[in-house]
Amino acid sequence: MRNKTDSNAVRDDEIDLRELLGTLVDRKWWILAATGLFLALGIAYAFLATPVYQAQAMVQVESKLPSIPGLSDLTSLSGGGGAAATTEVALLTSRSVLGAAVDELNLDVQVSPRRMPLLGGFFARRFKPVAPDEVAPVKFGLSRYGWGGESLSVHRLTVPATLVNAPLMLEVADDGKSFVLYDDEGVELLRGVPGTTATGRGVTLDVAGLSANAGTRFDIVKARRLDVLSELQEQIKAGEQGKDSGILSLTYEDEQPLRAQDVVQRVAEAYVRQNVDRSSAEAASQLQFVKDQLPTIRRQVEQAQAAMSSYQSRSNSVDITMQTQGLLQQEVAVEASIQQLRLKQAEMDRSFTREHPAYRALLSQLGELEARKSGFQRQVSNLPDTQQELLRLTRDLQVSNELYTALLNQAQQLDVARAGAVGNVRIVDPAMVDIANPVKPRKALIIAIAALLGAFLSIAFVFLQRMLNPGIEDPAELEELGLPVYAAIPLSVSTTLPKLRKGKHGTRVIADGRQHLLAVSSPADPTVEALRSLRTSLHFAMLEAKNNILTISGPRPGVGKTFVSSNLGAVIAQAGQRVLVIDADMRKGTLHKLLGISHQKGLSDVLGGKLAVEAAIHPVPGLDNMHYMVRGDIPPNPAELLMHPRFKQMLESLSAQYDLVIVDTPPILAVTDAALVATHAGSSLLVTRFGVNQAKEILLTLQRFEQNGVQIKGAIFNAVEKRATGYYSYGYYEYKSDGKD
Repeated sequence: MRNKTDSNAVRDDEIDLRELLGTLVDRKWWILAATGLFLALGIAYAFLATPVYQAQAMVQVESKLPSIPGLSDLTSLSGGGGAAATTEVALLTSRSVLGAAVDELNLDVQVSPRRMPLLGGFFARRFKPVAPDEVAPVKFGLSRYGWGGESLSVHRLTVPATLVNAPLMLEVADDGKSFVLYDDEGVELLRGVPGTTATGRGVTLDVAGLSANAGTRFDIVKARRLDVLSELQEQIKAGEQGKDSGILSLTYEDEQPLRAQDVVQRVAEAYVRQNVDRSSAEAASQLQFVKDQLPTIRRQVEQAQAAMSSYQSRSNSVDITMQTQGLLQQEVAVEASIQQLRLKQAEMDRSFTREHPAYRALLSQLGELEARKSGFQRQVSNLPDTQQELLRLTRDLQVSNELYTALLNQAQQLDVARAGAVGNVRIVDPAMVDIANPVKPRKALIIAIAALLGAFLSIAFVFLQRMLNPGIEDPAELEELGLPVYAAIPLSVSTTLPKLRKGKHGTRVIADGRQHLLAVSSPADPTVEALRSLRTSLHFAMLEAKNNILTISGPRPGVGKTFVSSNLGAVIAQAGQRVLVIDADMRKGTLHKLLGISHQKGLSDVLGGKLAVEAAIHPVPGLDNMHYMVRGDIPPNPAELLMHPRFKQMLESLSAQYDLVIVDTPPILAVTDAALVATHAGSSLLVTRFGVNQAKEILLTLQRFEQNGVQIKGAIFNAVEKRATGYYSYGYYEYKSDGKD
């Protein structure tokens, strides 16, 4: 048996694709039902969920011109490109920009009409007003809900600190014109009418407009401004359209399309205003810097002119040679560039550290120009002394004049820029929203995901259920355990079977006072045909038995041993043999329920000496050759009664009076009564239920019987269900007359 068990374990570890597919086919209706349920929920959500609309605007950020002429090459070295775009996106979603939109639109005052749960929003969206300010009529007599077209415009709302972020409720009065404001505990805060400021309990409310049915309620929350800004920063999206394009896209999603459009437009406009203000402030700062430098440069010009005049007076107007003139022009150009870079350095000292890339680029250019200047000075040193001095003075004068002229021009440009600052940002596309096509919910996607999720979860549940409850579904598995299968009895769907009730202690048969022998009410049922096959198998199996007593047991309750015992007795009795069926389950026996009789005056009374054996045996109505003995009243010591010599004597006496005595015993894994009864029987069969009993459970059952010296002859595989794969997929077919010649 160990080798068979090991081979079975190896087979269990293998993946049988045919079995997996068969499991899905067997539960196909359950899978389809679960998938259909998820599909219906997905469709309901897709059409009942509040749509979300997206507003979008486009903003262009142009490159800035250098503030001082001659420094355009520094712009490309100052870390532009992606870094500049990242900076502008951060500015676009900053609290200073978003705060302007929050203040202009009163986004910190959140107002929404109350809707009926589930369907209220659907009805409100389906309402199409014909006239302005038209409101949908009240439905189902629920006037406290809004049904479409309601509007409440709050111009100003101030509340004490205790009511910040607290839900408030505004109810329209019976006249439809005034209103009452309540806190979250239902305490009245104030009363008022639209167009006037109402105050009460520290709350000030200014309603600009109100359009709703009498009794309609609105939920109002005065949110903390910082919370609104933080939430808006998370919801609004900004990004560059293409690398280094300078085009920024701004999007925002909201359930109200007009509000989404207003938010995006206000944010874009606030960003442009801030950019203009920033440009104007920058121009003013640079203008002040230039004005501060002009007096110094002017003194340098005057000093250079005075030095030149003094030298010419002493030297009697010496002229510059052609060679000196060439050096002069080159040195003036280099010196002018150096002076301009020095001014730029002084300006950058106010904004950058020496480690900034732009500052380091400026120092690099200064180094190159200083190197060129040193080269010119070596050439100048070879000139005559008079030419050197004249060159130096002329150079200083020209450099000072050029620098002074450049600063004057720059001051005029900055003054104009400050006065008419336009910034380098403009709105390319104003905010727009597509009302006809909301971005959420994506109906087709949601429905598809719901269907796929339903199919996946239902299939996973089927596989999980099969894995957690690996009940035997093939008789071959029982034979691999060393237990011959005498018959496989298909599950009957006959309406004559007794009703069952599931409870926390298992499945119970409901007694209705009627007989429920399937072999009598439906003799052509495939289940009965299987019992007739079992009758034939037993005829040959019991030829060498020590007596004609047959015990039928099971591993656990609910496997159908009483059904098999009673109906097997019926088919044997129909063959002309005298059969007695004894219900030896004195705790929970149900034979009397199948026969539609009382459980009293049965086996427990006989074994207890209260009743004679003959008085406890009765014929089954409609079956003259079949008799029965019910369990009797529940005794306090069933096992002791079965061990009494009176039980053995009764079986020996009855064995001589009947062709077959069938004893229905309790489940062996629950109590030991089955082993006590089986020791007196010539044959013992074990009833297992399709898809219920596991291999380990069967092995433990056989071990229990072996420990008590009982050898189980074989098994009865009960309640076999039709499967796409497996034994019953080809095992039994209904074969009966159709009533025609």
